[in-house]
Amino acid sequence: MMPFIDMLLLAVAVAMDCFTMAIASGIIIKKFQWRTALSMAFFFGLFQMAMPLLGWFAINSFAHYVEAFDHWIAFGLLAFLGGRMIRDAYLPEEQRKMNPCELKNQLILGVATSIDALAIGISFACMGYHHVTTLTQPLLLIGGVTFVLTLWGMKLGTRFGAPIERKLKPALLGGIILIAIGIKVLITHLTA
Repeated sequence: MMPFIDMLLLAVAVAMDCFTMAIASGIIIKKFQWRTALSMAFFFGLFQMAMPLLGWFAINSFAHYVEAFDHWIAFGLLAFLGGRMIRDAYLPEEQRKMNPCELKNQLILGVATSIDALAIGISFACMGYHHVTTLTQPLLLIGGVTFVLTLWGMKLGTRFGAPIERKLKPALLGGIILIAIGIKVLITHLTA
């Protein structure tokens, strides 16, 4: 079992992809909207909690199947969304499809940025978390930290995004970030 400080550091590390994507989303939407920010924070936190739980269950039943391709799924989703955002960056604003305010995009981003957290659940099983009840504290901590960092990222993106937007296309930046996260996930898994 992990000490609390280790769990907190793990939660922050796991939430960094969501934090980064929230900043990019804030830049895209320009004006902070509580409804969008809370919705995105909820889904990002939910998926960051659910994926380790799925990984934990997977190790108990079919880990070798999941481990073989989870990084490719994450990479594919992130590269697809990133490519779409990059393409949208060069379209007139009324034709852009990647809108972080849309529920379907929040769900896709939530899944895509949390797939690599499956490995956290697998590692929990290897560290002595043998019962689902022992996962309550780490999963709630991961979800809570992700929720807070997503809200903070959206706030930072909307507040400080205007100067960035004048210099860069936010959708282009968001697309590059998503593809970079996907490449990081892929390289991490392929070199491990």
